[in-house]
Amino acid sequence: MLQISTIQADLIWESPIDNLRKFSNKLDSIKSTDIVILPEMFTTGFSMASEKLAETMNGISVKWMKQKAKDLNALICGSLIISDKEKYFNRFLAVHPSGKIDSYDKKHLFRMGGEGNAYEAGNEKIVFEYKGWKIKPLICYDVRFPVWARNVKDYDLLIYIASFPKIRRNAWSTLLRARSIENQVYTIGVNRVGMDGNGLEYSGDSVILDFNGDYIYQKSDVEDVFTTTIDLNAQKAYRLKFPFLSDRDSFKL
Repeated sequence: MLQISTIQADLIWESPIDNLRKFSNKLDSIKSTDIVILPEMFTTGFSMASEKLAETMNGISVKWMKQKAKDLNALICGSLIISDKEKYFNRFLAVHPSGKIDSYDKKHLFRMGGEGNAYEAGNEKIVFEYKGWKIKPLICYDVRFPVWARNVKDYDLLIYIASFPKIRRNAWSTLLRARSIENQVYTIGVNRVGMDGNGLEYSGDSVILDFNGDYIYQKSDVEDVFTTTIDLNAQKAYRLKFPFLSDRDSFKL
C-alpha cells in the first residue's frame, strides 16, 4: 500500500520564493503520506526564461524539497528549471526523506512553445524505487509519446507532472487514460490551474487512475490537495488475470 498526495495549484508567474511559500502552506495540510506530487515547473510556471530563472542542484528550491521531504518523511516530486554543466533542463526531481535525489530530464520538449530553444532535451529513461514500488517519472508533452512510456514489466507507477493548457484538456485526459490502460499501471497526472504570464489558462484535470484506466480521483478548475492509497497487490492480481503485457510487440527504442 502506498499513500499518494497530489497538489493542484495556481502558480505565481516566475516567482520561486512566493511559490515555495505557497506550497509550504499546502504541505502543512498533509498529515501523513508516502509521496507528494507537485506540478511541472512548480516554482515558476512554464517559463522559457531559463537563463534568468535557472537554479543549480544546490539552489534554494532543491534545498526546500529536501527539507520538506525530511519533515514529512515522504518523497517529494516536482520539476524545476535547473542549470547543469552550462545547459538548462526541465528536470523532474524525486527527493527522498534521506536527501537522495532521483532525477529525469524532460525528453519531449514542447516545440510549439519554444521549449526546445530554452532547454536541453533529456535522453535517458528513468525508473526509480521507493517503498517497494518501481516508479517512472515523465513530464507533460511526454504523454503524447507512448513508446517513451512503454512498460516492459519494469515499473508499477507512472507519474506525469504538467502545465497542460485548458484548450487541450481533452488530449491530456484521454492520453493519460490510454497510458494507464496500455501499460496496466496506476497513472497519476498532476497539472496546474489558473492563468500564466503568457495568458494561457489551465484547468488542472489532475487525476489518479488505476491499472484499468478507471478514475480514483479527478479534479478540475480549482486548487486542491488530495490524498489516497493505492494497492500494488491489486495491480499484480489484475495483471495475472489479464496478462496483456505478455503479448506486447518486441522492439527497441
